Amino acid sequence: MNEQAGFTLRGRNPDVLTCIANLSNDEVFTPPEFANRMLDTLAEAWAARYGGADIWRDSSARFLDPCTKSGVFLREITGRLIRGLEAEFPDLQSRVDHILTRQIFGIGISELTSLLARRSLYCSKRANGEHSVAKSFDSDEGNIWFERTEHSWDKGRCVFCGASREALDRGEGLETHAYAFIHNYDIKARIGELFGADMQFDVIIGNPPYQSTGGGGGTNDSPIYQLFVQQAVRLEPKFLCMVIPSRWMAGGRGLAEFRAEFLGDQRIRTLVDYENAKDAFPTVGIGGGICYFLWNRDNPGLCESTYHRNGATIGPYPRALDEFDVFVRDKRAVDILHKVLAAGERPFEELVSGDTPFGLATNFTDYARDEVPNDAQVLLYANVATKRVRGAMAREAISKNAHLIDVWKLFLPVAGSGRERERSGVDVVLGPSIIGEPGSVCTQTYLAAGPLSSKEEAESVEAYLQTRLARFLVSLRKPAQHVFRGMYRWVPVQPWNQTWTDAALYKKYDINETEIAFIEQMIRPMGADRE
Repeated sequence: MNEQAGFTLRGRNPDVLTCIANLSNDEVFTPPEFANRMLDTLAEAWAARYGGADIWRDSSARFLDPCTKSGVFLREITGRLIRGLEAEFPDLQSRVDHILTRQIFGIGISELTSLLARRSLYCSKRANGEHSVAKSFDSDEGNIWFERTEHSWDKGRCVFCGASREALDRGEGLETHAYAFIHNYDIKARIGELFGADMQFDVIIGNPPYQSTGGGGGTNDSPIYQLFVQQAVRLEPKFLCMVIPSRWMAGGRGLAEFRAEFLGDQRIRTLVDYENAKDAFPTVGIGGGICYFLWNRDNPGLCESTYHRNGATIGPYPRALDEFDVFVRDKRAVDILHKVLAAGERPFEELVSGDTPFGLATNFTDYARDEVPNDAQVLLYANVATKRVRGAMAREAISKNAHLIDVWKLFLPVAGSGRERERSGVDVVLGPSIIGEPGSVCTQTYLAAGPLSSKEEAESVEAYLQTRLARFLVSLRKPAQHVFRGMYRWVPVQPWNQTWTDAALYKKYDINETEIAFIEQMIRPMGADRE
């Protein structure tokens, strides 16, 4: 075999897949450097499980990327196998043919990415083409499969991925984004159809698409990466390694069931978490960060958790992932949380309303701005173009939480800080609250906390939520920008007969100097350097 066939084995400067990974795309491309971090983790786990064996010297190991885009995982695996199997297959052409036909498999997420993956892996968009480094394929696609897949619509939504028919039923000329790996009722049977009935993969690895559009963009988009993880687990490989957004740890639309499954699965043996997604994907912003995990089928136990934050690496620490209903990313925070929860106090969550506390949407406009309400009206607090406004509206228009209208309460902004913690390492967590007097309500922009018995109580609560400790406890359940009721679960209710300070709270919960420094390193003083 001509040494030029080693194209996939050697780096290029610049590496084309590094360039592609720097493109902004909803389906994030993995940089080669990050893919190799994951492969190193895999190799270490394989050696630990199999008595020091080198996975890259195993000519029987089979690898699948079920959501291949640039082909970077398959290319880097191939390069490692080429080096590792030299003694077993001295002839380079025989070695390459064995690896590419017997060990390396992929499923493209689109026609374009399947061509790109073949070009990365075979040096040709046709696996059996003249310029392909593989010489034993009979078909154009080789082991990188792609066929157009359609959604299965029911009541305007896909039954497999939940995608909006309005957004993605677009005709033959455009991609359906109906990914074959998750659009089936029996993934084992489907894999048998694609690659052979006896196909069993030792390793499944990849970077799945993260979301499908809900038709309106923004928060209407629904996560789908969890579906790839669940399907891969059903195939029962020896090892599963995927990179996914970290938002699942404490939030995410429709992720409660997945979070419970993931945290309760003792086969998750490694979790590497990046507070700032740019540490993994330098040019792509992913709110809440990014992580990759290693699932080890035959070796359950505690998970080695590593957390990367603001240039520091915390861990690895052995942890039980299901200690709480959400995952606390920083082990140092867990020790503080234990001290607070040990007091057994009522959660502040019980005082906080659900979303849209008075049934008034954010875009509600049926009120008289800046007017004082009469006896048949209430005072409304709202936001217009990020500016706080208020005015008079009809009392009879209130459809929820009537018991909170004529009492003191606090209006808590739903929008907290954005990606401040990712950018600078510190966070404000909560926006400034508003004391709501009797006869006042708010739009969906806020949550309502109450009832409170007096203005003095409301002022005590307001001061409490401005403390760093209270906001720190909220931050442990806050995966991204918005702050909802459940994120106040670990904030304990206090006696509302004083103006609370951090000094008083640190003393009450026996927070030591090291822990205080950690909290104050993470949480910015309220009002300081406000955006």
